[in-house]
Amino acid sequence: MLSDEEKRSLSKVRLEHARDCLQDAENLLSSERYKGSANRSYYAVFHAIRAVLALDGIDRKRHSGVISEFRRLYIRTGIFDEKWSDVIGDQFDYRTFSDYSDFFTLSKKEAEEQFENAKRFLTVISEYLEK
Repeated sequence: MLSDEEKRSLSKVRLEHARDCLQDAENLLSSERYKGSANRSYYAVFHAIRAVLALDGIDRKRHSGVISEFRRLYIRTGIFDEKWSDVIGDQFDYRTFSDYSDFFTLSKKEAEEQFENAKRFLTVISEYLEK
């Protein structure tokens, strides 16, 4: 079991990882590598979620478990707006299709939308964690 100080430290590390992923997403987007950008946008969101859950000492082995716990503890309780549940779901779907569907294509507009949503999500998470 982690101490509160260790939980805060882990949360900070995970948030920094999320920010690195967001920067990677932006770089890939500007290089017209849209599927890669969608992947990194998703991971920015995923690691931001894990940063929040770290404060509760929660982690799950599967992505779906991480997302489910965040929705249960933070969206359904009203801590974060319900719209973020849809954003998370879209991010997960685009990442899955981009990574595993051979013939999936992603437009520049779709990749930009995923990046912008991830960027907004990180802003909201960062503000929450600063409190």
